[in-house]
Amino acid sequence: MKRQVRTLASSIYFGEGPRWRDGRLWFSDFYAQRVCSLDLAGNLRTELELEGRPSGLGWMPDGSLLVVRMELRAVWRRWPDGRFEPHADLTGYSAHLCNDMVVDGAGRAYVGNFGFDLDAELRARGPESVIGDHPTTVLALVQPDGTVSDAAPGERFSFPNGMVITPDAGTLILGETLGGQLTAFDIGEDGTLTNRRAFAPTWPRVPDGICLDALGAIWIANPLAPECALIAPGGEVLEVIETHGLNCYACMLGGPEGKHLFMLVAETSDAEEAAKAPRGKVLVAEVDVGRAGWP
Repeated sequence: MKRQVRTLASSIYFGEGPRWRDGRLWFSDFYAQRVCSLDLAGNLRTELELEGRPSGLGWMPDGSLLVVRMELRAVWRRWPDGRFEPHADLTGYSAHLCNDMVVDGAGRAYVGNFGFDLDAELRARGPESVIGDHPTTVLALVQPDGTVSDAAPGERFSFPNGMVITPDAGTLILGETLGGQLTAFDIGEDGTLTNRRAFAPTWPRVPDGICLDALGAIWIANPLAPECALIAPGGEVLEVIETHGLNCYACMLGGPEGKHLFMLVAETSDAEEAAKAPRGKVLVAEVDVGRAGWP
């Protein structure tokens, strides 16, 4: 089936971290240095302006917004009363820029990081070489009080990126972008991740942002191609949606029934090029199965 894909918003720079909340799609626009939200009519508004790039987003049980600040390698918290303050220092559990995040129902956050200067290596060596040879890194776990630890002690990851948590809060699934795979863990009572195992290989696609549907399959944004793909446990590709010739960097299920698939697309992820002009877009298509779990 070929889905109808429409442009919901244009003239953004580079959208990431999409989350559906209170009838709107929230997302970070890296090079506009702002957090935005968007309704299904395409009405865009700025929710938060800051210095530097925001990335992953999520909410605490009290309604506080958590924002990953990439260059600071930190999570900041906007309280319901409007205060915007440091929440967690990730410098001890990240290498280079911090990136995507998932926040669970208790307010615990899992945050990934680049692990190295991706843009420089891509320019020097190209994507295939980087995928085959790159530094690995760790995943940070931030407790509700801001305490930070290694989420999966002893484990290393190939560019940990999008994450989802299953509805029973028992499993976290992580997209390892440069590993070309989705990786699953059991979540302990304290949030620590154990029992690493393969959820699905995705290669030649690679997972950037991801979201979980109610049947247990995962939509992955493929930053190497103009598409968003639905992957079943084990790796079967259930569906592919084309994204108007622009590579797809993030995706989220939302809308009134959780069946609107939002796809954030751009011409390139290269920071120098993407920051030159607002050529990114938010696309949307209606799918058959709604969202589940977190985010």
